[in-house]
Amino acid sequence: MRHLLVPNKKVQAALTEITKYDWLSKEHRIFSSEDGNNRLIPISVSANINLPKPLCEFEIVFSEGKPNEIIDTDWWNHLENLVGKDTVIEHKESWPSSHEFFGDMMIVRIDDSIEKYTSKIAQAKLLSHPFIRLVLSDGGVMGELRIRDLKPIGARKDSELYFDNIPSELTNTKVSVKESGRYISCDPKVAYYSTKLQTERLETLRFAKELRNELNRPLAICDPFCGVGPALSTLIAEEDLAGNILASDLNSSAVELLFENLKRWDKREYPTKSEKLQQYYDDRIVGLADATKLSQNPQYSGKWDLVLVNLPHRTIEFLPDLIPLLNRSDVSLIRGRVIVAESDIPSANSKINEILPPILAGKPKPELKIKRDYSSTLRLCSFEAWIGKDTT
Repeated sequence: MRHLLVPNKKVQAALTEITKYDWLSKEHRIFSSEDGNNRLIPISVSANINLPKPLCEFEIVFSEGKPNEIIDTDWWNHLENLVGKDTVIEHKESWPSSHEFFGDMMIVRIDDSIEKYTSKIAQAKLLSHPFIRLVLSDGGVMGELRIRDLKPIGARKDSELYFDNIPSELTNTKVSVKESGRYISCDPKVAYYSTKLQTERLETLRFAKELRNELNRPLAICDPFCGVGPALSTLIAEEDLAGNILASDLNSSAVELLFENLKRWDKREYPTKSEKLQQYYDDRIVGLADATKLSQNPQYSGKWDLVLVNLPHRTIEFLPDLIPLLNRSDVSLIRGRVIVAESDIPSANSKINEILPPILAGKPKPELKIKRDYSSTLRLCSFEAWIGKDTT
C-alpha cells in the first residue's frame, strides 16, 4: 500500500495535514524506515493520486502495510468475550485473519470448521469497527461470471446490532467507494472487484505514463474485462493520459455500474441500463461483449496501445485472442494478472513468453510477480509485457 516517507522532524506536521483530509489509514500503523531517519505513514485508498501541498513534498513509497494492533486487539478481545478464551485458542488457525472493506461494508471468509460461530464473528467485527453497517460472509465465486456468493451475517442500525432476520434496508450491497480521490459505484454481490488491489492499479498507472512518454501522445486503452471500471478510474483521472477507450464486460450488472461511473468521471451522458458494446462518443466504446471475440471485429482489432487483462483465472488461456487487439505499428503494452500455484510460476512464465509477440528491445521478458496469497496454495501475480513494433 501507499505510504508517505516523512522525516522524523516533520511527522507531526504531515499528520496534521493528512488528518485534515481524513486520509490516514485506519487499518494500518505508522512505522520507522530501515535507516531510522524517517517514518512511513500509511495512506488510505481514498487519498488523491496527486497529493496537495505541503504533502506533495514527501516521497510516496509502496510497502506492505503493518496492521494496527489496537484494532486487531479489539477484534480478538471482543471475540474472546463472546465465545470464551478456550474456544479462541481451540480454533486459533481458523478464525478469519483478514477482511476487506467496501464503503461501510466488510467482507470476511469463514472457515467451515467455525461456521457455527458466524454470528459471533460478525458481532466481534461490528463491535471493533463502529463505522461498519454490514458484514458479509464470502462463500467463494459462482458461475462463468465468477460472481461472489456473499451473505449478510451481521448489520448495524444506529446502536442496534442484527444477526438474524436482518432488516432488508440494511442488506443493500450497492455502495460508493472512494479510491485515489475518485468515487467508484460498485456492488460486490453482483460485480465484485478487490479494493485491496489499489496498489496494482497505481502500478498500472505508472506503466501507462511510461508508455505515454514513449509514444508522446494520449493512449488508446482497451479494458475488455473492465467490471465496474476501477482500473479506468485511475487512468482517466490522469490528465492527458487516456485517449480512446474500449471498456467491456460480460456481466450486465457490471456494465450498468460502469455506465454510472463513466457518467461521473467523464461528465457525459451514458445509458442507465446495460447495453451491447457500441460507440457512444468519438473516444468511448463501452458495453457488453465477449473479450475473446473483440479482435474478430476490424473496428477494434489492432487499435490499442494498452490492453488490460484482468481475468486472472484465465488470463493465459485468453492471451492469444487478445494480442491482435494491440496496435503493432508502434510500442504497446499488455498488463495482466494471473492466479497460479507458486510451484507453477516458472512454467506459467514460459507459457506467457511463448504466446507473446517479440518484446521491445531493452525491456525484460515478462515475469509473474507475486502480489498476494489467493489461497493456501495459489498466488495472485501480475506481469507487464512491453511489445515491440511490428517491422514485418
